[in-house]
Amino acid sequence: MTDGLDHLDHLDHLDHLDHLDDLDDLSGRDRAVLAFERASWAGPGAKERAIREDLGISPTRYYQLLNALLDDPRALAHDPVTVNRLRRVRETQRSLR
Repeated sequence: MTDGLDHLDHLDHLDHLDHLDDLDDLSGRDRAVLAFERASWAGPGAKERAIREDLGISPTRYYQLLNALLDDPRALAHDPVTVNRLRRVRETQRSLR
């Protein structure tokens, strides 16, 4: 079983992603948020702990950023599979309210 961090080794130094900004206009942080959503997580709290440690932001802020990314066409262009999956999850949750 993995703790989810195995997929995120490349996130140790997010600054090196900033030179890619011109390619799709997403910041390194935005790409890192999408990468987090592609990873699998071992158990309760593992993802939230990794968000704090690897991204240096609170889980609340992370989910605010993620929600905004789901409405951003640049994020869709960058990672259509992840963004469309998360949009479906969000719509399902909204319909249950």
